[in-house]
Amino acid sequence: MKKINIISIIFALLLASCSLDYEPLDTYSDLTEGMSDDSVQVVFKDKAAVLSHRQTLTNLFKNGQEHWYLDMLLLAESHSDNAYAGSPNAETTPFEVNSIEGSNTNLRRDWNGHMGNIAQANKMINNVDLVTDASLTAAEKAQFKAEAKILRAMIYFDMVRIWGNVPLVITSAGDITSETIKDVYPAYFPPQVDALTIYQQIEEDLLEGLQSAPVNDPTDKTKFTKSVARALLAKMYAEKPLRDYDKVIQYADELAADGFALETEYRSLFDVVLTDPNSPPSQENRAIEAKTRNSVESIYEAQFFPGNANWVTWMFGRPLDDWNFYFTWLKWITPSRDLIKAFTSEPGDKRYEQTVVFYQTDWSVYYPADHYAFMYKTRSAYNSIIKMRYADILLLKAEALIAKGDYSGAAQIINQTRRRAGLSDLPTSASASRESILAAYLKERRLELALEGHRWFDLVRLDKVEEVMNAVYAKDEGRPAQAYPFTSLSYILPIPQDVIDQNPNLVQNPGY
Repeated sequence: MKKINIISIIFALLLASCSLDYEPLDTYSDLTEGMSDDSVQVVFKDKAAVLSHRQTLTNLFKNGQEHWYLDMLLLAESHSDNAYAGSPNAETTPFEVNSIEGSNTNLRRDWNGHMGNIAQANKMINNVDLVTDASLTAAEKAQFKAEAKILRAMIYFDMVRIWGNVPLVITSAGDITSETIKDVYPAYFPPQVDALTIYQQIEEDLLEGLQSAPVNDPTDKTKFTKSVARALLAKMYAEKPLRDYDKVIQYADELAADGFALETEYRSLFDVVLTDPNSPPSQENRAIEAKTRNSVESIYEAQFFPGNANWVTWMFGRPLDDWNFYFTWLKWITPSRDLIKAFTSEPGDKRYEQTVVFYQTDWSVYYPADHYAFMYKTRSAYNSIIKMRYADILLLKAEALIAKGDYSGAAQIINQTRRRAGLSDLPTSASASRESILAAYLKERRLELALEGHRWFDLVRLDKVEEVMNAVYAKDEGRPAQAYPFTSLSYILPIPQDVIDQNPNLVQNPGY
């Protein structure tokens, strides 16, 4: 069975057309390990190979900080009322002024990164059962497949919320040969499916993942556990395509039964500790460690240590472990005046000082140079990046209670995060009507989860984009002029144009 020259032609076209950072699907060169004696392709030759790939999957969030975290904050915070772009340029400004087009290079990076990660998850899902190494038990195979399905669901959950209709890829593309070209070739150019189908696949992956994934490990929140699946299920059932608020409540309660709770002190989630407290802030390379990893509130996180530090911190402000490192140019995700106004509307909110910090700079684009605002939640190269935490899911339970008419129950949940923040309970008037409790809820989610990648998706989920975003430009003096008004077509973003050019089966989203 001989490969034909079309392989080289296809991949040359792929690379030339879009310069992918990641291949969109599995390829022969990097995802197979040879042939068996009967010429059957072998993906994992033994247990060691499976374990190696499992570690690759564990590290995807940690190593993919650009598309998993940096760009997600740009979309969720700078494309909402929480932040300015921070560093105005062709990549970032469109998110700030609502002029995003399919040519945006960040969106291309994100699409290719996510599709590449799906291919890696599919490699485990589709091939681990084929491993003949007797030392790899059936229970281990089931666990590793479950973990990969939870990962795939997590990736698709982000993709469907960003782009809506996306390709559903659940198989691994094989080699193209003279005998298989008709069957295999289409797998390299998959069509889109509707968002409902994507959500149904996410649901299926998570429910299957729940069966064999490991239980929550309080000492290691980097694992794809049953608790991660439950948190994703709670988030997924709050979204419109499969909305089921009873299930949001169910999975939020199951997370509590798994041992999750709010940290006593909000600052523990983001703070760092100086190992030499006498070291002045201006001293470079002072030793700083994360105050808390694997907190009782963290559901899933990426962790960073000396020798494998978090590079993205210097994109947001001063890295406290290296005070002057790269602090000579504008930073991304600059907190907005509107967000600061929301924080200071009630005195004493402890979350404010953990979210926003002010430094003196050499520039004055959004604020005066002598008092310039920066995002503060990722403040050290050793901060954990928390992808999911219990406060998010707990507040989603409040949203579910509001939808079910239990305004008092929702207020009780909101008061839990308010008390931790040093605020008093909501007034009784806040739970007098759906409008008043929903307003209190949206404000609480905004402040509790500020600059963590939630705000835009909250506005979309609750149909608040036009109301909030078309009004913020007039009341926030630091925000550049709005390019286009937000409409119902703004709820999803454009598919990268060069990805469409590469794949004739993709169609651009309406409005772009």
